[in-house]
Amino acid sequence: MFSIISKCRPLTQFSDVSKTLIALSSQSTAVLKEKSLREKDVLKKQILECRHVYPEFLPDPKVEFRNVIREKLERSDMVARRTQIDIGEFYVGSVLAVTSSDRHAPGKTHRFVGICIQREGCGLRASFILRNVVDHQGVEILYHMYDPTIHKVEVLRLEKRLDDKLLYLRDALPEYSTFDLNMDVEILPEGAPIPVNPIKVKLKPRPWLERWERQNLMGVQDLELPERFYIRAKERETPWEKYDLMKEYMRTIPEEEQLEIFSGVQNELHKLESQRKKMKRKRIFIKPSKLA
Repeated sequence: MFSIISKCRPLTQFSDVSKTLIALSSQSTAVLKEKSLREKDVLKKQILECRHVYPEFLPDPKVEFRNVIREKLERSDMVARRTQIDIGEFYVGSVLAVTSSDRHAPGKTHRFVGICIQREGCGLRASFILRNVVDHQGVEILYHMYDPTIHKVEVLRLEKRLDDKLLYLRDALPEYSTFDLNMDVEILPEGAPIPVNPIKVKLKPRPWLERWERQNLMGVQDLELPERFYIRAKERETPWEKYDLMKEYMRTIPEEEQLEIFSGVQNELHKLESQRKKMKRKRIFIKPSKLA
């Protein structure tokens, strides 16, 4: 009897083993929780990034133009429209080529190449303006992004500019708005960040279409105006608006609302993006020719 009891392990060893197992299990649960939190943060960041790629999916910041039911129906229509035509990722400053039906010539299409100088609107009312100088004449075309007459939207050069709007190109020298109508696609490597073009354009002498000195423009060279113009612009400044919380709230969409909006359409947009990447890889790959 004494020999059997002596061969058994003491209770203290079992307690130490149990403590070790409990500590390991707590560590594993902590690691799993930390991993899930990291995944949630990554997913949240990806959803919030959709604001810059698909800004038209967000509702109008003005409350008087808001309608929740209409917005949901429009988002479903926009996703369905994107499955029919390829609308790539682009920003103000990107060079696009849009092929659309010519309403004056049934059965024929028209292709226009230009730089995107403005992008605005929400839902099915989203639009963008392309500008190009053709035969020494500035030409601008406003396209409604989800117009059924649009057949194709090609992104020839994907890049950003220093300003959110490039309307000052109307008063700039023609070379800043001139692009070849037969321009080839410039393909960025997969995973590369969107390049920002730091070019500063030179404006023509006054008179201008707008008082550009009163706007905080980053992509324009020195305007070389007399001091009285800058004094007047200083008097018209409204620096206190950034402290107006209600105005800032009306102008932007809260993150919680963005997450709710994009979580409903993220799967469809992700499928379209993966298909676009596959097509991009096919364009990059060049089939080798047979040796003679």
